[in-house]
Amino acid sequence: MTLAAKAVIALVAVLHLYVLWIEMFAWESRGPKVFRMIPKDMFAPTKAMMANQGLYNGFLAAGLIWALVAAPDRFVSVATFFLACVAIAGIFGAMTAARRIFYVQALPALVGLALVWLG
Repeated sequence: MTLAAKAVIALVAVLHLYVLWIEMFAWESRGPKVFRMIPKDMFAPTKAMMANQGLYNGFLAAGLIWALVAAPDRFVSVATFFLACVAIAGIFGAMTAARRIFYVQALPALVGLALVWLG
């Protein structure tokens, strides 16, 4: 199970790095293609705000990567903390912004949490 848990953690980290890239560096070019529920005229005025949000996604990715490279005795605690942060953010996003955030962000984190604790 630990290999499966690490694979899911890596997937969630890559997803958050991708979101970081979109929100920090490609908000006006790639953002409208990914975040279709946002009116196109809102991308320019929200560029700075989204760069800040992208930075937070980067911190989540960094924590997940830390879990992957941490000493084995710290894997469960570090992975649990950062996967829980991702899951909570995804649940909140699903409740306040768009339901699909649950499936894209929270569900993979919850699967990762289950695999960490089963391993």
